[in-house]
Amino acid sequence: MKTKCELIEFSGESDHVHLLLDFHPDNNLSALAGSLKSASSRIIQKEFTEHLATFYKKPVLWSSSYYVASSGGAPIEKIKQYIKSQEAPKE
Repeated sequence: MKTKCELIEFSGESDHVHLLLDFHPDNNLSALAGSLKSASSRIIQKEFTEHLATFYKKPVLWSSSYYVASSGGAPIEKIKQYIKSQEAPKE
């Protein structure tokens, strides 16, 4: 999927991730979310097959839900600070 967006910042917690995207309004938001989940799930499952098998019985990594918020007039640096302050995923 070719999109007009750029990843500005990301971080995550044990059960979710935070992405700050510069997102062009021509994009289909639900298609982008689905594409990101699908691609990342394939990569993670391929790399960590045995480890994931101890936690997941089905080949599903992400839930079908997602949350999106517009930053409106908030300064990008403040949003980046918030995302950076979230717990980094454990390796």
